[in-house]
Amino acid sequence: MKTYTQEEMKNIYAERRLAVAGYLTQNEIGAAVYIDSEEHRDPAIPYLTGHNADAIVIVFSDGYTYLIPWDENLAKKNAFYDKLVPYTRYKNKEIDAVKAILNVGYTHGVNSKVELPPYLTYPDYLHFIDALNNYDCRCKEDGVHKFTVDCRVCKDEYEIECLREAARIGDLIIEKIEAGIKEGTIKTETDVALLIERECREQGCDRTGFDTLAAGPSRSFAIHAFPNYTNAPWPAKGLSILDFGVVYKGYTSDQTITIAKGKLSPEQKKQLDLVQKAYDECLKVYTPEHTIHEAAKRADYIFAQAKRKMPHGLGHGIGLEIHEYPRVSTRVPSDLHFMPGMVLTLEPGLYDESLGGVRLENDVLITENGNEVITHSRIIKL
Repeated sequence: MKTYTQEEMKNIYAERRLAVAGYLTQNEIGAAVYIDSEEHRDPAIPYLTGHNADAIVIVFSDGYTYLIPWDENLAKKNAFYDKLVPYTRYKNKEIDAVKAILNVGYTHGVNSKVELPPYLTYPDYLHFIDALNNYDCRCKEDGVHKFTVDCRVCKDEYEIECLREAARIGDLIIEKIEAGIKEGTIKTETDVALLIERECREQGCDRTGFDTLAAGPSRSFAIHAFPNYTNAPWPAKGLSILDFGVVYKGYTSDQTITIAKGKLSPEQKKQLDLVQKAYDECLKVYTPEHTIHEAAKRADYIFAQAKRKMPHGLGHGIGLEIHEYPRVSTRVPSDLHFMPGMVLTLEPGLYDESLGGVRLENDVLITENGNEVITHSRIIKL
């Protein structure tokens, strides 16, 4: 991965905050408040500052940004901001912290309009309104917080670099899994799940993107097996699924391989071929010339021709969250196109209680001229 200097990183985060400030100015809003806590995780916090979690961020319309972190030491080491104020100064009370920072807003020449997070509960919103009675507080579903989400849809250069590195590490893990199967060191679902955990840490990842889903033939009929993995044989004769992701500098990959082991029935072979066909055909329309609705409809058509139905969407955006906007589904607006900079999964799958399950999932970067598949999962036949 490209090495970024501290100054380059500072500029990356400043540009993101200036985009938010531009929205605030255009809409005559004085400040926007973002809150990340155990009650609600908000990826806007790491997106705007690089701080990992548990903090309040207030962006004023001139772009000046206050970070109010629970972990002051970690924020000083990793985050980017204009001014840091420790959360402990306000006895860890969100309302007191927000009120205190807004009261210095006059130094930024802002007006009294403030947008609070739309994910506040109604009782909490009322508490904020009471405490901030000198301000014109708004709480809008389609306001600055949605604008921030929209900014994250198409990734910038740094985000793409992080996703590429997560993809590279994921591919390396798959190679080690294949080797472990052949060497006999991977025999169970637990074996493969723990290998992923160990390898991702050794490769410099933050963590896994979600709890690894490893399902042998007796459990692969489930879209998301429960429990996520057990001590059952993996892979065993039949169809086994492995769904995992790794997080590099906050950005997660998402991959699924299917392992077909031993002699398969004609129905199992047909299921494999259908998923591969859907993957190949839908990849062709993961381009800016096509709509997201078109890709999802193509997958549905392929399966319908064989009198089968996929029980989940064709894919979803990835980034700071494992499931980001947009979903690749027929339920999205019919005129929503794939756009350069989007990174989305392509993951057709079919599941049957007697045959087992098949899913093939890769991460796809949409480019100006088409797409680039940045992970290399596949159906593995043993």
